[in-house]
Amino acid sequence: MSAPARFDVLLAGLHLATLDGDDWGVVRDGAIGVVADRLAWVGAARDLPAGVAATRRVDFAGAWATPGLVDCHTHLVYAGNRASEFERRLRGATYAEIAREGGGILSTVRATRAADADALADESLPRLAAIVAEGATTVEIKSGYGLERETELKQLAVARRIGQDVGIDVRTTLLAAHAVPPEYAGRPDAWIDAVCGDIVPAAARAGLADAVDAFCDTIGFTREQTRRVFEAARAQRLPVKLHAEQLSDQDGAALAAEHGALSADHLEWLSPRGIDAMAAAGTVAVLLPGAYYALRETRMPPVDALRARGVPMAVATDCNPGTSPTTSPLLMLNMACTLFRLTPQEALAGMTHVAARALGLADRGRLRAGMRADVAVYAIGEPAELAWRFGGNPCLGTLRAGVPHFVSAR
Repeated sequence: MSAPARFDVLLAGLHLATLDGDDWGVVRDGAIGVVADRLAWVGAARDLPAGVAATRRVDFAGAWATPGLVDCHTHLVYAGNRASEFERRLRGATYAEIAREGGGILSTVRATRAADADALADESLPRLAAIVAEGATTVEIKSGYGLERETELKQLAVARRIGQDVGIDVRTTLLAAHAVPPEYAGRPDAWIDAVCGDIVPAAARAGLADAVDAFCDTIGFTREQTRRVFEAARAQRLPVKLHAEQLSDQDGAALAAEHGALSADHLEWLSPRGIDAMAAAGTVAVLLPGAYYALRETRMPPVDALRARGVPMAVATDCNPGTSPTTSPLLMLNMACTLFRLTPQEALAGMTHVAARALGLADRGRLRAGMRADVAVYAIGEPAELAWRFGGNPCLGTLRAGVPHFVSAR
């Protein structure tokens, strides 16, 4: 590929895991040239034209560059914590039992409603910063802890705000159909009326939501209630996603595929029908090993069947206060391999270009000329090490839309 006469940024002294294909896409002794917010040149350093100039050059001593990580499923904007529920689960209480007793999601709803926007931002920003510190350059953040219009919109606005504060691309998802709020106890259809008739249009008018999600399960919403949320979202020209088949098979993934959903997430109870529907629709399967681990689940998503049918599999942190209180995307790479038996390459693809696809983003997740200049650099010996190790953080920093954020270069 030809190189421009001058780069704004040139990264050199790197090995590259481009993920530009169906494997690692390794380029040893590589270089990356950036113009504005785009990758202008990616390849072996020896192929750079003689005399090519750069406004800023950053040299590394044999580190590895990958596409910037994409965390495509988080709930990280919330107040309070649920450590006491963790203790209860260890004593034998189930997630569903705690939820029915007013804990779980509703516990976080009470704390999040009580926090003003500044307090909510102060609590949430460190969680986002921790994810970014491990190499993330795009993060999705859901609402769902307001369960009323004002707090749902507050969550989405705070998500956008802390993304600007940290300097990364935050994609926001409205998840008002997360649980039935206490004011609507015993009246789930009335709450869905409010979600569809008021909250979804309000979020769309304010430009605060990039997508709409729902929780279709025994402690969430029925298939028909979820369908209504999807129809309301599509009326506002918002794409949809779904928490599906986490605790039971409600045929939610097939419903999501029917509505052209970007993704169906969790999927421990996914049926062959759901897999076929997702394959036909191109809906991404988002695997969330953190929740599987924290809930001590024993039924894993049907990874072999998803792989056999060619359903793309993303991996995300599911950062949330109750069932996946983690801010470590690198740990999720390890868990995706150890718990779900993904290969290290599948796991990293699942947190780069496949995760980007789960957000409807085609311009990132691979190191290829023309793509958005989102790059993560790691002090590792080979790319599989990112999924092999757990504990510690080898990230030297990131390039985010062409802007360098490197703690060191070595």
